[in-house]
Amino acid sequence: MQNFDPAMFVAVLDEMLGPLLWVLVVGSIVATLAFLWLLIRDRGLVSRRFVVSELVGVAGGFGAVLFMQLITHSGLSDVGGPVDWLLVVLIWLIGTVGTTVVVYDLWGLWAGRRALLGDHA
Repeated sequence: MQNFDPAMFVAVLDEMLGPLLWVLVVGSIVATLAFLWLLIRDRGLVSRRFVVSELVGVAGGFGAVLFMQLITHSGLSDVGGPVDWLLVVLIWLIGTVGTTVVVYDLWGLWAGRRALLGDHA
């Protein structure tokens, strides 16, 4: 493979994940838009919500690695060279960031809903 072709990358991901790829793409777009909306609504990051979301995100990173092992029918013993380890770390980072954003979004939307209903407990 002499040149990087994004279409081939998408084709490989589509072959591995099937329709789940497009669910993840749409979910990522929705989560990002919700995150941006929360940043505007709250006038910045809410530190407590963000720190707890990051802690949950670490578990989400490990979940992403386990999910990809399940999808590819492989384990950590099959990881060969540095590029394989780089891919494992990249999958973990994407899972961590994605989980952090989703948890922050859900918590922020739930907190906003409670504020609208007048529940301050």
